[in-house]
Amino acid sequence: MRISRLFPRWSAAAAAVAVLLATGACSTGDDGGPSGGELLGSVETNYGLVEIPKPADGDLKVVALGWSDGEVALSLGVKPVAIYDWQDHGEASKGVGPWATAAFGDSTPALIERGGETLNYEQIQSFEPDVILNARSAFDDQAYARLSQIAPTVFAPKGTPDFALDWRTHTTLIAQALGRVEQGQALIADLDATFAKYVGENPTFQGVTIVSGSKFGDAYGANLPGDARFDMYGNLGFTLNPPVAALPASGFFAPVSVEQVPAMDAQVAVLTTIGYPISAIQQDPLISSLDVVKDGRTVFLDPEGEAMQGATAGTVAGLKVALAAVVPQLRAAVAKLDR
Repeated sequence: MRISRLFPRWSAAAAAVAVLLATGACSTGDDGGPSGGELLGSVETNYGLVEIPKPADGDLKVVALGWSDGEVALSLGVKPVAIYDWQDHGEASKGVGPWATAAFGDSTPALIERGGETLNYEQIQSFEPDVILNARSAFDDQAYARLSQIAPTVFAPKGTPDFALDWRTHTTLIAQALGRVEQGQALIADLDATFAKYVGENPTFQGVTIVSGSKFGDAYGANLPGDARFDMYGNLGFTLNPPVAALPASGFFAPVSVEQVPAMDAQVAVLTTIGYPISAIQQDPLISSLDVVKDGRTVFLDPEGEAMQGATAGTVAGLKVALAAVVPQLRAAVAKLDR
């Protein structure tokens, strides 16, 4: 089961995932300035201004560690030499969503495996990167210090919750770092136009409360703004269910205890599982007791399906794939509301 296609295991395992993903932001030179030569790009991060010099030989080597960082770089026309394959897309898919694989052409990146509680810094250094992307991750001062000794490292902007880097900022940040600002703007405009199309076709979505949630073992969670798995619905006009908004946040999600499951009873719900078949939540007694489920206003997304994979990737191409699959189901769910 490809657990990581959705998001890290919650509860105790969440801390381990945070460590695995957590790596710091930039570095330029020991004195904080560029290492010399013309700059490829620069970007403000949690650790200050990152300046990325153009490689002297013109061969830009990018190592992508953050969630979907490699796919974003690829969408900008930059092929990473190595990717941390958080969604377990695998070698056949070259570490990115199947919708993006063809962009690699004949190139094949090395896949950095997950495991243990620290990154394999020696492996990362062996790629001799010109820049390390660790944008959609968690902040970690020690990892930042170690990575920044290897190459300029791009982290999320200051104030970003762990892993909760929205798709616009994610695209913009990496585009600035790689000197592909115009390409980034074009990607954002393309997805904005796609959202605008769906919004125009579905005015009934406006203001409807929604929960994007999951079941993992005996626990539950709900996605929050900043996570593409919620932002996708927010961009369509849906509103986060207020009882979920009132729950304590943990990065990009809110843990939902058994007692708090009623908070997931929104006007519409989109539910999935982590590490279990979709039937685990479809047959869950607590979930089944919610009116949003009993009234047929719930969209159940297979964790192995392309819609869930695309939403989880949170990239421009991934979200377009997810939208095409889920919007018709949302339309059917909203139509069942008694207004």
